[in-house]
Amino acid sequence: MLSAFCERWQPETTTFHLPFGEMTITLDDVASILHIPITGSMISFSQPLRVDDANALLVELLGTTYVEASRETEQCRSPSVRLQWLRENFSTVTDVSSDDDIEFATRAFLLHLVGCTLFADKSATSVGVVYLELFCDLSMIGSYAWGAACLAFMYRQLTTATRFEVRQLGGYLTLLQDWIYEHFPEMFSSPDMSYIESRPRALRWRPHVIPDSLQSLRERLDRLQSSDVCWEPYVDHRAEHPFPDIAWFSGCIKCGLVVEPYHPERVLRQFGHIQTIPPRPFAPPRPDRSILLDQYWERWTDHVLIDQSRGRRCQYSGESVAEYMACRNARALRLLRHVISGGRQQSADYFWGALNEAHSILAGSDETSGSHSTPSPAPASHSTPAPATCPFFCPPTFVYPPPAPVAPPPASDDPPPLIVAPPAPAAGPTTSTTVYVRSKRKKKT
Repeated sequence: MLSAFCERWQPETTTFHLPFGEMTITLDDVASILHIPITGSMISFSQPLRVDDANALLVELLGTTYVEASRETEQCRSPSVRLQWLRENFSTVTDVSSDDDIEFATRAFLLHLVGCTLFADKSATSVGVVYLELFCDLSMIGSYAWGAACLAFMYRQLTTATRFEVRQLGGYLTLLQDWIYEHFPEMFSSPDMSYIESRPRALRWRPHVIPDSLQSLRERLDRLQSSDVCWEPYVDHRAEHPFPDIAWFSGCIKCGLVVEPYHPERVLRQFGHIQTIPPRPFAPPRPDRSILLDQYWERWTDHVLIDQSRGRRCQYSGESVAEYMACRNARALRLLRHVISGGRQQSADYFWGALNEAHSILAGSDETSGSHSTPSPAPASHSTPAPATCPFFCPPTFVYPPPAPVAPPPASDDPPPLIVAPPAPAAGPTTSTTVYVRSKRKKKT
């Protein structure tokens, strides 16, 4: 299930692209599912932590020796520590221990907690020592926007999982899984009937195994319609957990050096408003401008969507303007045009016309989407397209030797007949044929 949704993730918009439009995990989802604060100071780090600095931090804040700290980071081959190492070294602290030992164990427990949940990496066995800086002053732990940092980290892990060579997904998977349960209850969820609304919504669902294969889940997502989605799943939860206004914040959220854009204007239906044509997504600034990002976040009330950008309330669930899907399909075609062509304009024109024709057929109309003026290609035939028509696709030409004649099976008493070789070709000029093969050789004669 998680893999099927990861395939729908679009890093540029930080949203899931589904047949009926876009959806994403919002700050309201994080606050309702996990009940952790989404307001407060951003989690910021000035620069990446080096191994030597990580060893010094372990000595100062956890009370370990420098030799022991360096041995652990050397085993992890990074400024990180194993979760098992934290359990083995700090699980024996009791109430009768010294105040320093209790304080060291408290920081180790918190580091272990965020390493297992909010900032879990793909290995699920280690945690970065850099998060230990957040627990230097234990009285300041409640002042951080843990929910916003968790969401930024989840966005980045989903973006990383879209790469072809990546086979695992990091981040707080409980958040992603429960978000799917909340918005697609008829497809994937298994509710716990003993749940009460004063508890986090993550406790509402019981873990279960979905027997469907990945391909069948892909097909189910392809068949999804807007009416299959629960757009506002937290209506009954508002009495205990009111809607947070910071969920309308439009800008960048961060987790240390991870900076991700947050676009509530692209998922207005999840807030109960009519979905309009969203603006173009913006690229996040560089992580080294952390001071500016922190100031931007501290004045979040100045950067929420105004009433005009939010639009009108939905008359029915999942409502959108008539132009929304047409604009979305046109943008998707332009994106696919660029990806297929690899930036070559001549090849892109050919595929653009083919995509427009395919889209008009699927949409049930004779008009094509977008404003591109390239005519549609001629109807496809069984013959191979000529290179002049489509230089992007140049089929290889192979020359095979004539097959040898097959002799009839010999009789039981007769000797086996001789196979006569085909006559040699007539003398004449030698011709060479270029064969395109996937190898380092340029031509084969």
